[in-house]
Amino acid sequence: MGGTSTSTQTQESQTTPWAAAQPMLQTILGQIGTGLNNTGLTSAESSALDTLQSNAAQGNPYVGQIASYAQSLLNGGGATAQAGNVQDNLATYQNWLSPYANGSMIGNNPALTAQLAQIQSDVGNSVNSQFAAAGRDFSGANQMAYGRGVAAAQAPVIAAQYNQDVANQLAAANALYNAGNTTANTLAQMNQNYLTNQGQGVTAAQSALDAQNYGANATLAAEAQRRGIPVQALSLLAQIGVPIAQLGQQSSGTTTGTQEKSGVDQFATIAGGIGSLMGAFKGLGK
Repeated sequence: MGGTSTSTQTQESQTTPWAAAQPMLQTILGQIGTGLNNTGLTSAESSALDTLQSNAAQGNPYVGQIASYAQSLLNGGGATAQAGNVQDNLATYQNWLSPYANGSMIGNNPALTAQLAQIQSDVGNSVNSQFAAAGRDFSGANQMAYGRGVAAAQAPVIAAQYNQDVANQLAAANALYNAGNTTANTLAQMNQNYLTNQGQGVTAAQSALDAQNYGANATLAAEAQRRGIPVQALSLLAQIGVPIAQLGQQSSGTTTGTQEKSGVDQFATIAGGIGSLMGAFKGLGK
């Protein structure tokens, strides 16, 4: 017949892999401890933030100009301010060329009238002098020769002037057509510039709003740095100190074991115990 015996052991262990570096680490930790007292703002940082806050309280000095610029662009930026003058120029041009373009100037040239009169006078004097020399002045033949001579001399001039007047008419019509197109394109470009300026005005309006909010935003930014600088300092110290604090390892635990024994082993153990007791009793009797 066998039996069991149970034993319990408690073990503790500790590892210090960085033992050789501990003096240096202790120095670093000491400096970190000192640094914890210096995570607040330095006097220079505080002065700089005070300056930023003071400037922020004054606001953006150009906010009025930016707003005026934005308003001007939203109103078109004066892109169509000269539209009336452009249209007036076209009207004046049309007024000048219309008599030529509509044909009313064909054959209506005062200079041509004077030229034809001069031709008539020159031809008449030449023909009449010839007939007078022959003693036939004022005769029918004289009148016929006079008429034919004047017509023959004037015809090329009249034809040339007619052709020139027609050419002038076509040129004036083309000029008016081109002037109309140019004016239309100019006005269209002005309107496009007007729309472009309005689009830029929308962007400028946002800039005006940003300038108006400059003081508040700058104040918030300065205050954020007042909060952030100490936090950043603590964060940097933690990045160094926390890993150092985690170096090494210490552990403890309890181990329980059970051992199977045979009847012989158990009897031997008991006998040994009895023998020890008897020996103790004998020692007491002496």
